[in-house]
This record gives sequence, C-alpha cells and structure tokens, in this order.
Amino acid sequence: MSSPRLRVSEVRLLERDVRLRMPFRFGVVTLTEAPQAFARVRVALEDGREGWGAAAEMLAPKWFDKNPALSNEDNFEQLRRSLRIARGLYTGTRAPHTAFRLFAEHYRAQIAEAGRAGLNSLVACYGPALLDRAVLDALCRLHGVSFYEAMRTNLPGLTPVEPVPEFARFDFDAFLAGLRNADSLHARHTVGLVDPITAADQRTANRVDDGLPETLEDVVATYGHTYFKLKVGGDVAADVARLEAIAAVLDRRPGPYLVTLDGNEQYDTIDGVLELWRALTAAPKLARLVASILFLEQPITRTNALRHDVTALSAARPVIIDESDADLDAFPQARARGYRGVSSKSCKGVYKSLLNLARCAQWNGQVGHDAFFMSAEDLTTQAGLAVQQDLALVALLGLGHVERNGHHYVRGLAALPASEQAAFLSAHPDLYVRDGDLVRLRIDGGRVAIRSLACSGFAAAAEPDWSSLRPIDNS
Repeated sequence: MSSPRLRVSEVRLLERDVRLRMPFRFGVVTLTEAPQAFARVRVALEDGREGWGAAAEMLAPKWFDKNPALSNEDNFEQLRRSLRIARGLYTGTRAPHTAFRLFAEHYRAQIAEAGRAGLNSLVACYGPALLDRAVLDALCRLHGVSFYEAMRTNLPGLTPVEPVPEFARFDFDAFLAGLRNADSLHARHTVGLVDPITAADQRTANRVDDGLPETLEDVVATYGHTYFKLKVGGDVAADVARLEAIAAVLDRRPGPYLVTLDGNEQYDTIDGVLELWRALTAAPKLARLVASILFLEQPITRTNALRHDVTALSAARPVIIDESDADLDAFPQARARGYRGVSSKSCKGVYKSLLNLARCAQWNGQVGHDAFFMSAEDLTTQAGLAVQQDLALVALLGLGHVERNGHHYVRGLAALPASEQAAFLSAHPDLYVRDGDLVRLRIDGGRVAIRSLACSGFAAAAEPDWSSLRPIDNS
C-alpha cells in the first residue's frame, strides 16, 4: 500500500473531567482528579476525500513537569498549550505530507516554540502525540483498514528523516511488515504509594465500597493478575517495609508472578538506588519478590539520570528510562550510560515508540542478543479511546504485558453518558464487561482481550459522546 499525502484541515480540542475513586500517589503527587483531553482532527487526502479521526489522553499533573512551584492547574495548562502549538503547526501546513512526514517536519519546531513558552520537551511532545494518533485514526478510516494493517503496510510513510539520521539505511517497510500483534495482553497492576495492601491497612473512613477491588488482596482475587508494577518512594527503610507487606500478599499466590519497580525519579544519584537494591536483596522476606523483578524504571531524577552511568545497577537488573525520554535523542544517550530499555507511552508519541523499537532491533542485531528492550507503561489511561489506542500500540510493538492503572483508580466508564458506555461495550465486548450498573474494563486471569481492536480506524469502533465534552479553548 502506498503512503498517501494529506493535509490537516481542522483540529478540535476538547476535554472532560475525570475523578478518581481512590487517590493515586506516584512520586511527588497524590492525584484525585484531572481532565482528559480529546483531539478531533479532519484530514484531506490529495484525491479529495476527507475524514475525521480522534484520540484521547489524560492531562496528568506532576509527571511531564515536576516543578513543585507549579500547581496541578499550571500543569494542565502547560499540556493544553502544547496541544494548541501543535494545532497551529499542523493546520498551518499547506503542502501535503504523509502522516509520518507531518510529524517529522514539525518535530523540532514544536519543541522550539514550546521552549519559548517555558515548556520542556516532554510537555512539548504531548501535543503532537495526541494529534498524530487522531491523524492515523482518520487515515485508517479513509482507507478502511485497522491500525495494525496500516502500520504493517507503512500507510503513514515511515522513512529515514532528518531528526533520526541513524536510520539512513534502515528498511522501515521490512521492519513494519514483520510486526505481529497479539490478541490479548497481561495487565501489569500498579500498586501506588498510598494504596492499601490488605483490609487491615484501610481505615473505615477511607473505604470506597463501590463494588470494585480496593486493596491489593482484593485486586489479585478479583482480576487474577500475575504482573505487578510497584512504586518506591526514595526512603529505603520505608520502601523495604512496604515491599515486604506487598510480598506477603503476592507470595501467597500458588503460581509465579513478575514485578517491575518504578522509582519515579525519587533518587538523585545512582548511589541511592544501589543502596535500595542492596537492602532489597538482603531482606529475607523479599527473596521471592526480588527474584521476580524484571527491571527498574527511571529511579534517578531526570536532571541527573543521563549524567550517571547505571551499568553497575543494570548488571543486577535492567534499568530503563521513562521521564528522561523527552526527545528522540534520549534513548541513544541512555544506552551510552548503561540503560537497557525505554518505556512506550502513547502520551510520548506513537512514532517515538516505533523508532525506539527499531533501535532495539538494530542494537540487538549488533550485539547478537536481546540486550535492549521496550516496556509498556501507563499514565492513568482511561477506558475508551485512550486505553484502546494504547493497547493496540503495545500489541503492535510485540510487548506481552502493559502497566494498566486507569481502570483501578477510576470507576470504569461510570461517569460517561449511558449511550457512550453502551456504544463501547457493544463495539468491544471482549475488552469491556457490564458489572451491575457499571461498564468497566474486563480483566480475566490477569489478561485483557483485544481482538476487537483490529477494526477499521485506530483501535476504536465507537466514539465518545462529543456533545458531553467542553472545548479546551474555553477552559
């Protein structure tokens, strides 16, 4: 399939509020509510056809920019500003481009203009990440193909371009054609820093009592997870004690389990992380949990992460970057410092994920074994467009498990219009289930089934109730 050229005719930016059913603490913030952004994009092909596409993503505070002087609302407005900048660049382009060239042509301009507005590169890339998914959705719908088909046939037109000169001799057509998506994924359950582990940890006043699991014990019994993501907070003694409490629950499982540790930038240097690792390996109660750890995620603050060599830690367990993955140059820089992997997050961009996967393929070919890898992480991705597009991306990348937390901290689709809930349940009955008066993500045996995401468009055969959203420009 050839790669069609297109123009972005119109971009509508909208949002709706999301309230969490229980607080989620990660790093320096305890989140209780945040808006979810939506982008509707109309594209025009050179043959005269036009169509709409859509995407959604949370406006998450204290992750893209963790400056403590900024309020949550300041963080929300930073991300809205990124979206507005991307809208101006994408709609201001008169010459038609392939979908990928649209991203590549504006990559540096987006970062530069955002920088002049005081926005870091991670914030800057949020806007194009959302718009690129919406453009892909429109492109897939206009051609009547699924996201998987579109990518395997290189419909977006990935080709070596200036921002990534290392791919000058890389065959993107062959690389993409070789990608295969699974029909289900393991959901890696997040245990936040204030999440109750057992019923004994909960005060009566803090119970939600809404019929969904609250404690880690409840989650394991209800969903049957075998993969877990555990947050650590930078205090070694407190982290060891909390992980021992978690291990006491997970070790009761009859079968094996697997764990990742997320440092969320809580350490200033590699020395602090090594101290934590030594403490974990010395704790008898953590023997099985430590043996189950797959990798450590971004333990060092982004200011210092790429200044320190982490080879000593990676020799024990692979270390990956997440927040430090602020631009297209970050992963190669991290590799030089001993990091072995990088996270995929839809909020950082579909094309960045694909380019980083291609890097892993190149580098592993050079060393002769699978030394470098990608992981799939979450940013409280919500049911509907956001979770479906992220799951489809993870499946295309060939990653067997993905951190999922939006379904745990938010009560499914309960806050959405009844018609929207019914539409997504009808279109994707393998992914959602009706639970009393609630439509929620279906997780059986710790897995989510995603066969229905192979539909026309970017992983969604239903749409939000657009009338229930408010324009971002009026926020």
